[in-house]
Amino acid sequence: MRFDIITIFPQILNSYLQESIIGRAQKNKFIEIFTHNLRDYTDDKNGKVDDTPYGGGAGMVLQVQPIYACVEKIKKIITKKQNKANTRIILFSAKGKKYTQRTAERLAKYTNLVLICGRYEGVDERVAKNIADEEISIGDYVLTGGEIPALIIVDSVARLLPGVLGNAESAKNESHKIKNYKEHPQYSKPQEFNNWPVPAVLMSGNHNEIKKWREKNDKI
Repeated sequence: MRFDIITIFPQILNSYLQESIIGRAQKNKFIEIFTHNLRDYTDDKNGKVDDTPYGGGAGMVLQVQPIYACVEKIKKIITKKQNKANTRIILFSAKGKKYTQRTAERLAKYTNLVLICGRYEGVDERVAKNIADEEISIGDYVLTGGEIPALIIVDSVARLLPGVLGNAESAKNESHKIKNYKEHPQYSKPQEFNNWPVPAVLMSGNHNEIKKWREKNDKI
């Protein structure tokens, strides 16, 4: 899968994307991630990508022109390399549909995800109406930009793809896989710490009893 992230602060993303599972997934060519600096696509000679809102109001609004230019460039690259029809363009927005594990599973079926990160007061509404395929919100709270939501999408979707996790079983039985499901508690060494013991059944070696304990402690 290919991820394209459109942002005015690509450096914010680099550290996270180069580490751990996501970093290894790129090295092993299970996924590709490209960041695009929106300022590289503006017609403004000073690199400006935002302006005041029509009708007045506080803050600045990201303009439609540079976002359109960037998305069109990405589409041309995808057309040459991959199936353009299997591309989904996402705008992060407070009025978007709430992101869930079901959403991640749906998005994992695409071969290309284009993620548009807003900033400041918002994004020109023509992006939502004419460029993006859907709007997504990661929660009922306000962030300073779409970069954190973009990382959430990349992380939650990538781990569902074949080969990304070292053990494929890891993604099969975990929290949120089933609606309202929360996985049972996990313990590791030492057996006792600070007078806090690990449940005895987990050290019993009785796999049938361990299975029953885990099922009992799964939360639905």
